[in-house]
Amino acid sequence: MKKTLLGLFAFSMMSATALAADVKPALIFDLGGKFDKSFNEAAFNGAEKFKAETGVEYREFEISNDAQREQALRRFAGDGNNPIVVVGFNWAPPLEKLSAEYPDTKFAIIDMVVDKPNVKSIVFKEQEGSYLVGVLAGLASKTKTVSFVGGMDIPLIHKFACGYVGGAKSTGPDVKVLEAYTGTTPDAWNDPVKGGEIAKSQIDQGSDVVYHAAGGTGVGVLQAAADAGKLGIGVDSNQNGLQPGKVLTSMLKRVDVAVYEAFKAAKDDKFEFGVSNLGLKEDGVGFALDDNNKALITPEMLAAVDKAKADIIAGKIEVHDYMTDESCPY
Repeated sequence: MKKTLLGLFAFSMMSATALAADVKPALIFDLGGKFDKSFNEAAFNGAEKFKAETGVEYREFEISNDAQREQALRRFAGDGNNPIVVVGFNWAPPLEKLSAEYPDTKFAIIDMVVDKPNVKSIVFKEQEGSYLVGVLAGLASKTKTVSFVGGMDIPLIHKFACGYVGGAKSTGPDVKVLEAYTGTTPDAWNDPVKGGEIAKSQIDQGSDVVYHAAGGTGVGVLQAAADAGKLGIGVDSNQNGLQPGKVLTSMLKRVDVAVYEAFKAAKDDKFEFGVSNLGLKEDGVGFALDDNNKALITPEMLAAVDKAKADIIAGKIEVHDYMTDESCPY
């Protein structure tokens, strides 16, 4: 009996090892690089957390141009990587094609819906998190003029902007929101110089709180706001520490959690396909409060943003989703 039990234990250990070996995760970043202090870096942090907790290595790749998207997907899928997580909406066209060619590979895409049987689509209610940082901006502003710098001029980034406008204007009818975008090509995500120039222009027009949703470009936005003695608002990752005491807050978009959970679910054989839409209720978005910005957030501001959060979760406030009709009613 003892031998039998030992044999069963050894077999179970071998099976667990084999299962872990069968999981060969891969993560492919969007333009801007994995250390963009924002969207890509959040994805990287999620993958690193998975590796630290499980001991399972993952492959990664940073594309430098759009032509590399299909090549990278094909190479990783051909090498047997599974699951493969791609970061950013621009991955949708090559993923539509490659997921059909590799039906046994599990794919996940962040920020776009790809309706394929072997694809998990992870999207976020960015408008809800942006509404909260808009509330903080409106309450923190002394000039009653705040602003937004977007990266690529596309509906997804207007979704951030519209939520921000709604939150800021909820603090008073006299609040004005300026809005501008860095460009219309993927280069818009990685141009901190231009981001800084736009922020300076908005500050010259009276803005004293500048929120960005611009990837690596946003580093320049936060720098420009700090240099001018104004407040910035970060996005995706917690960017409060980039300019300590000069970043009012950051709109957290839990891309790190999305990547971690996709890898973990595949390892545990619990990977689910279809669409996940993560908002405040699901803890998919939020705002950052830490030692770098706590002195900037008064008790009254914190109470107001906590109430707004509770009201959104309860359905008392419905934050408009720009992508439903490409309009912003605020």
